[in-house]
Amino acid sequence: MGINFDELKNKAQDLVKEHGDKIEEGVEKAGDFAKQKFGHESQVDAVVDKIQDMIPDKPEQDKA
Repeated sequence: MGINFDELKNKAQDLVKEHGDKIEEGVEKAGDFAKQKFGHESQVDAVVDKIQDMIPDKPEQDKA
């Protein structure tokens, strides 16, 4: 009996589509924490932006 990675991938994709807004909020909070703790604001902001761009749930017009 093995792990069905395709099934896990599909479940993860469904969760991201359903809860993308919450994931984005969490990424933003994690970025704020990292900036306070370690500095490097521009690098942290760039990573946060890239992660948020990967989240497919928002219409393009909301990605301001």
